[in-house]
Amino acid sequence: MTLIFGHRGAAGTYPENTMTSFIAAYQAGADGIELDVQMTKDGELVVIHDETVDRTTDGSGFVGELLLSDILKLDASYTFSQYTGQVKIPTLEEVLKWVATLPSFLINIELKNGIIEYPMIEERTIELVQKFNLEKRTIISSFNHYSLVKCAELTGEIETAILYMERLYKPWEYVKEVGASGVHPHYYAVNREIIENSKLHQVSIRPFTVNEEKIMIDFMKNECTAFITDFPERAVEQRKKYKQKE
Repeated sequence: MTLIFGHRGAAGTYPENTMTSFIAAYQAGADGIELDVQMTKDGELVVIHDETVDRTTDGSGFVGELLLSDILKLDASYTFSQYTGQVKIPTLEEVLKWVATLPSFLINIELKNGIIEYPMIEERTIELVQKFNLEKRTIISSFNHYSLVKCAELTGEIETAILYMERLYKPWEYVKEVGASGVHPHYYAVNREIIENSKLHQVSIRPFTVNEEKIMIDFMKNECTAFITDFPERAVEQRKKYKQKE
């Protein structure tokens, strides 16, 4: 069965990377969530996609130049005005604590260290995952493949996955070079050959960001490991319909 991960929670219908969005993805029947992690000036891990808080909050400035206390004061309702004053930027610890209460629910943590190098982000992320005994339910991904090599060196208990935008030559072979076991390509960079060869080489394949129902069905037919979507409720509904037809 193809699993469904809510992209930044249920980012198509709720403020992205907020607890409201994550809870909505879970309630919609998603198998897991995907989220993004940056680091504050005082070394705390917070869940936000951009290197700055400008796009998704009422604040401004680089995450890495702000203290956690400053970030927690921000409104993270983004374009969803109905949530103004109701949603904040969560810490990674807060999200993991919640996931730990949900049997079998999965979490994909994307390290956002491709542009800004956050010292010790790998160690701090892994320590938090271990704190909540979520090693077997966590995937760490990044566009920074050097960072994934470091994660693999730090622990072999947590799955790592390479993120990439354009079609790679034999990604099922390259992924082994960085010590990872999963590929998370943009869905444009995926075809049946890549899916089949990834599975043949025991490499998990989870394309992003899959929002069109036809493409969701195609990935189900090709037995993708999973896909990541802004609309988990839509994906869950399509999966139910597809399973009824089988």
